[in-house]
Amino acid sequence: MKQSKLTFIGGGNMAASLIGGLLADNLPAKQITVADPESGTRDSLANHFGVNTAEDNVAAITGADVVVLAVKPQMLQSVAEVLASAVQEYQPLIITIAAGIRSADLDRWLGGETGDSVAVVRAMPNTPALLQTGATGLFANAQVNEEQRDLAESILRAVGLALWVENEDQMDAVTALSGSGPAYFFRIMEAMETAGAGLGLSAETAHLLTLQTALGAAKMALESSEAVGVLRERVTSPGGTTEQGLQVMAEQDIDGLMARVLRAAFDRSRELARSLDEKK
Repeated sequence: MKQSKLTFIGGGNMAASLIGGLLADNLPAKQITVADPESGTRDSLANHFGVNTAEDNVAAITGADVVVLAVKPQMLQSVAEVLASAVQEYQPLIITIAAGIRSADLDRWLGGETGDSVAVVRAMPNTPALLQTGATGLFANAQVNEEQRDLAESILRAVGLALWVENEDQMDAVTALSGSGPAYFFRIMEAMETAGAGLGLSAETAHLLTLQTALGAAKMALESSEAVGVLRERVTSPGGTTEQGLQVMAEQDIDGLMARVLRAAFDRSRELARSLDEKK
C-alpha cells in the first residue's frame, strides 16, 4: 500500500478519519489527494495532514491507484458520471462508503455499461472509525482482483476491523449491525446511566462507571477466545445480583428486542436503496 496513490472525493469526517489512519499506518501524505469543493475543508486537511488537495474531481484522480468516493449517497450519481471518462481511462480501484448504492449502479454511472466494467469495493465503516476503532463491512464486485482486495482491506483496517461479505445483499445486515450499532450501545449506556442515578449515584459517577464498564466488557470480549455467552456465564453467580438482573432481561425478551431493532434498521436500509433506485 505504501506505493499506492489514493484520491478521496469528498473531505468530510469519514475521509479525514481514513486519512488519519493511513498516515498512522505510514502511508506518505504526498501520496494522498483530497478533492472537495469547499476551500475551507481543503485548507484544513492540507494544514492538518499535509496531504495534496484539489478543487476539481477529475484532475484529482489522474494517476490514482485508488479513488475513495466519500460523498453522500444522493450526490454519488452526479459525482460518478463526471468522473466516468477519467475512470475509464485510468481504471483505478473504486471504494465507496455511500450507504445503499449498489455496485452495479456505481459501475454503470462510471461508464461500465458502455466501456470497461469498473473494480468497485463497497465499504460500510461506522463512526468509531473517527477514533480508529471502527468496524467495516466490505464487498467486492467481480472486477476486483486479489491485489485490489488486499489494498482495500489495508485502507479500511487503518481505522479498525475490516471484514468481507461475499453477498452484496449482506451489506444491509452490516448496516443494521455495525453501521447503526454504535447508536444502540449509546442508548443502552444512556439507560444505564439514568438507572444508576435513580439508585442514588451522582450523574457523573453513574456516567463514568457506565462508560468504563462498557469499555471493559468490550475489551474482555475482544481479547478472549470464548463466546460472549460463556463470558456472561462466568460473571453470573447462582443466586447473585447479576443473575437477578439477567432474569429481568430474559423476562423482557432482550433477544427478541435486539432482533426487532436490527430488523427495523435492515428493512430501512433496503427501503432507502429502493428509493434511490426510483430516483434514477
